[in-house]
Parts: sequence; structure tokens; C-alpha cells
Amino acid sequence: MRQQTTVEPKDGLKSRGLFITLEGIDGSGKTTQFKRLVQYLRRLGYKVRATREPGGTPLGERVRALLLAARENLSPLAELALFYAARAQHIEDVIRPALEHGEVVVSDRFNDCSFVYQGYARRLGVRAVRLLDRAICGPVQPDLTLVLDVDARVALDRAWRRERRRESKQSRFEAEGLEFQERVRQGYRALARREPGRVHLIVADRPPKEVEAEIQQVVGEKLKRQKSEVRNDES
Repeated sequence: MRQQTTVEPKDGLKSRGLFITLEGIDGSGKTTQFKRLVQYLRRLGYKVRATREPGGTPLGERVRALLLAARENLSPLAELALFYAARAQHIEDVIRPALEHGEVVVSDRFNDCSFVYQGYARRLGVRAVRLLDRAICGPVQPDLTLVLDVDARVALDRAWRRERRRESKQSRFEAEGLEFQERVRQGYRALARREPGRVHLIVADRPPKEVEAEIQQVVGEKLKRQKSEVRNDES
């Protein structure tokens, strides 16, 4: 059972930060929608901490470069350990402090990607990932997760075209090919079935404006529920 991170009221308006994550296979349009969501929340007047994984800290960015570009064969457990090492620092330096100050934290990926990429796609098993997650993340868990769902073949084609535009090589994960990306997609869909209250599957093979509108609707409903909870706590 995932616990929600709570903090003491700072300004009489909010008694907790809100932790939102965006997930999806490579090429799902996740990073574009991440940027639009951050802009939307800031227009509403929220203080937003925008971050990403792997990354978010100097250590995390170095781990990111290693994970995405390494050509040697990392074992699935080594890969998982690197992700969680970066995540531990990310929580300590960025996520927990922001939540404690009542900010909205929006992260381009968080721990669900480990459940999916290493637990499902690398076939380590969800239980193995969960044991490490409990030790590293503990109660710091997303309040709302938006999974951009798109056909794996379409997403992989998008990712390849993106890398060609950048004149860069495929990342390790894109280079895994279609079968791997399909396992990742099915992992995310299984996650949404298991935790429907937290994880929202967003059909992403539509015009970006339509995807953006649905994301704003889901996030807006979550914000309204949070405000109602805060009022109840204060009454």
C-alpha cells in the first residue's frame, strides 16, 4: 500500500506537497507533455519543482549519462542498483525538501519505471524491485502517475526519428528493439490495472493538444480533491 507524503501547513492553504509523475515508453511524447504540465501548473499559481529521472541532481545526471549511453552489458541488477542510487540522492536533495515546503513536484519518471523496465521488461520480478524501493523510497511515493500509452512500434519509430534529428546514437533502451518496448508497455498497463486510483493511463497516439487536455483534467481533479482534504483536515 503506497503512502502519501504529508507535511505541516506552511501558509494555511496547503498541508502537503503534491507529487506527480509522468511515465511511458520511449517515444510516447512524455517529455513534451511533462513540459506542458509544468507550464499549466505554474499558470495556475502553484510553486512547481520540475525534475527528472534518472537525473535531478549532479550525481543523478552522471548516472543518467552512464545508463543511457553505456555499451557494456550491465546486468539487470546492476542497472537497477544504479537507478536507485541516483533516486536516493534525488529524494534527499530535491523531492522531499520540495514536498515539505508544500510544492508540487512534477517528475519525468520516478520509481514506476524501475518496476516496469527492470521488474517486467528485464524480468527481475516486481517483488525484487519492491524490496529495494521500500528501503530507498519508503513513504516518498507519487500521489498521481500519468502513463502515456502508445503502440510500441509507433513509439519506437518516434524515438528513432528523434535521435536522428539530434544526430545522436540510440540509447541502450531504444536499442533493445520492439519486443523489449512491448514488454515495457505491457508492464505499465499492468501497473495501471493494479493501482487504478493512482495510475491513469492516457491514450497518447492522438494530437498532442488532446493528450494535454486530458492530462489537465486528471490533474485538475486531483488538485480539487487535495484542497478538499486540506479543508477537512483544518476544520
